[in-house]
Amino acid sequence: MSDETVRPVHLRRIDPTHNMRRFYTLSIQPTLFGGASLVRNWGRIGAKGQSMMVTFDESADAGHALIQLERAKRKRGYCDAGVRRRK
Repeated sequence: MSDETVRPVHLRRIDPTHNMRRFYTLSIQPTLFGGASLVRNWGRIGAKGQSMMVTFDESADAGHALIQLERAKRKRGYCDAGVRRRK
């Protein structure tokens, strides 16, 4: 798996009953030394939020980590940014 096959992921979790409006973004960026970095951004919608970068020697490892994080966030109730959930 290369970083060209994994697209950036934009997720949202909106729950008006708990005053929750969160975003979570995952993307892979190449490094100068041939590896790849997994960049994570998260926070409240409308705010700058926080970010974290983890560097991997192989782009396949970064793609694997992105997929695992995406699955974990979807289990917690996050969904695609363009999709609205009905309750």
